[in-house]
Parts: sequence; structure tokens; C-alpha cells
Amino acid sequence: MFGGNIAVVGGSIAGCATALAALRGGAEKVTILERAADRLQERGVGVSLHRDRYAELEAAGYVDADMPWSPIDQRIWTMRDGDSELGRAVGVQDAPFRAYSWGSLWSELRRRVPAEVEYRSGVGIAAVEEDAEGVTLDFTAGGRERFDVVIGADGYRSVVRDTMFPGLRPTYAGYLGWRGASQGAPECGSSDLVWTDLRTVVFPGGHCVIYRIPDGAGGMRVNWVLYTTPPEHLALPLKLQTPTSLPPGKLSTELDAFARDVVRKYFPPYWAECVLRTPREESFIQPIYDLEMPHYAHGRLALVGDAATVARPHTGGGAVKALQDALILEQAWRAHDDWAAAAAAYDAGRTAPGASMVDLGRRFGQAQVVDTPDWETMRTSDFDAWWKEQIGGPERSSGFGGHALQKDSLKKDS
Repeated sequence: MFGGNIAVVGGSIAGCATALAALRGGAEKVTILERAADRLQERGVGVSLHRDRYAELEAAGYVDADMPWSPIDQRIWTMRDGDSELGRAVGVQDAPFRAYSWGSLWSELRRRVPAEVEYRSGVGIAAVEEDAEGVTLDFTAGGRERFDVVIGADGYRSVVRDTMFPGLRPTYAGYLGWRGASQGAPECGSSDLVWTDLRTVVFPGGHCVIYRIPDGAGGMRVNWVLYTTPPEHLALPLKLQTPTSLPPGKLSTELDAFARDVVRKYFPPYWAECVLRTPREESFIQPIYDLEMPHYAHGRLALVGDAATVARPHTGGGAVKALQDALILEQAWRAHDDWAAAAAAYDAGRTAPGASMVDLGRRFGQAQVVDTPDWETMRTSDFDAWWKEQIGGPERSSGFGGHALQKDSLKKDS
């Protein structure tokens, strides 16, 4: 175990978990540098944790039952069927997940970061300069500061990653995710509606995932993500080859209208209403990217979460991977008395699972967006065979929801 003055660049879910990891690992001083000045807890979109992965992370002390969540038991693949309110099921799968609001989960993790960790908001990083003895950070507002180790938890547009691997950028997958969360759910006349089901509404060239999440105030919101390929004339102005995003309030009327037309044309009435009731100013676009990393740690720098591997969100494992990254970093920290050895152990433990998640995300995207089947002719008896052919086996055996950790990785004091 070694100490040191540690900077964590990025203060979201990955950043807070990483700060906990560094502190538990024995760091003498930990500083979180978050570029956003606004309140992260207001980010109301959904994330999920596979229940087996939750149990592992709970045992390690990174999550607990006090964090508000909503249960998911199964995933029902649904398509429009005339005027049927909920549509026709074309496939049903087990989906043992816990659904969270991103902002609520972040708030709970932020609350668990001890006061001795300095959390600075509104701090942008202009440059990262590494040498054999440490790392110097230049701030966008002026000034610089030196640290023994810098850990990038700054997302898929990471400045720390740019220093470790200049020119290595996420690759645009060719399609977008429209995201939103509606307050409450519409009235439904069907007794078949069960909110422990995650609905996947399918259509030619895409799908939409819909499930319920806590709103952070004792109520529930309907979270949805719609994946499809936009027309070229709408995509070109976005310059998507360079990693970017369109936050709430920045979604153009043309892109919003395109997505709403897809919903009206292909969605069963009830699920269409769940999506369409979300105002444009509360919706946003998430371009879909891939990035497989050669290493998670190099020299005095390391990466966690989306700053490292960028896997498509179809895997359902983004939040899990970030928390697992932090846990394995903590264990590497505890097991070694110098940074070089700890960094090597962390790199060995996380690079391969990250690559596997990228591969799985690509297979999901190909089957569910790029080359969708003829849903009109598919019946439930056909679904399992299609899934096995396209994805390669059951979700739970191929990393869906995040990879299981080794048993010796679940001990708090390993």
C-alpha cells in the first residue's frame, strides 16, 4: 500500500467511485476536479445494475440498499400490432436488474465521498504534462498544480486519455440514441402492463428501451432510449466523427421531429405516449461510439469508466464497469507498495473485460439497429434462435449487464 497526492479528473459516478478507491487504497490526499459547474444530480436519465453485479459491488462497499432503485425482472421485446395498446410481444428474456436515476445514484455516491476528499466544481483541464516523478495539470481558467498520480474519470472525451494515447478517439457507430425521461406514466387500460418489465419496442432500423426509474423525490419517471440512424442531411451538421453530444435544450426541432415521426409510425400507442410526452427541451441526443483501449494505466496516469473503454449502451453495463474499475483499482492499490506495480495489476485486470464489452456492444448494435430482422414475421418461437445466431448466446453468459468479478475481487480488504 502506498500514499501520494492523487487527482481524479472528473467527478461523476466514475469519479466519485475512484476517489473512494484511492482513499481506501491508502492515498494521502485525493482531489476531484469536475469541469461541470451545474448540479449533476439533476441528470435524470436511467442507468441499471445487474443484480448479480450489484451484490458484488455491495459486498465491496460501493453501493448499498439505501440508494433508491426500481426493480426490473424481465425484458419484453414488443412491436406495434394494430391498435393494441401495448403491442405484440416477439420475445421475452430474464432481465434481473436494478434501475436507478443517474443523478440519484451520483448523489448517493457523492454523499459517501468523505469530507477529506476535496471536490472542486467548474474546473476544466487544459493540458496534462507527465514526467517520471508526477503529473502537472494546467487549468483552463489559469494556474497549474502538480500531483503524484492523475486518474482520468472524465468520460468519453477524456483529456487524460488524450495525453496517454494521443490521437486515439472513439469511433462513431453510425447511429444515435435519443434519450429522455417523462414524469410519471400515462394511464393504461390493459391489465398486462407490469412496470417490473423492461420494454424494448422494435421497428425496422432500430429499437427503444423503456423502463421506470426513481425520480429522486419519492416518485417515478419513465426512462427511454431510442436508437436509430438519422437521415444524412440531419447527421452531417452534427460533425459526429468527432466525439460530441447534444445536451437537454440543444436538440434541434428537425432531429426531434424525425424521432417523433418514428415513434408515431412504429410504436404501440401506450409506449408512443410514454416517449412523446417528454418535451423536446428535456430530451437529448447521445451519439453512439466505440473505443477499445490498449491499456488502462501507463506511467503516472490511469483511466476509469468511459474515459477508458467506450462500449455501446446496449450492453447495460456502463455504470457497472465504472464501479468495477474503481474496485479493481482499490484492490491493486492495497496489494502493492508502489504505483508502477499497482498500475500494472489494474491494467491487467481491466483491459481485457473492457475489450469484451466493446465487442458485445458492437454485436448488439449490429443486430438491433444496423441489420434488424423482419420483426413483422417473427414469433416468440423464432426469437431465441435469432438471438443466439446474432448475439452468440444468452445475455447473461456474454457480459450483458457487466462481467462478473473474480471471487477474490469481492473482499473489502483484499
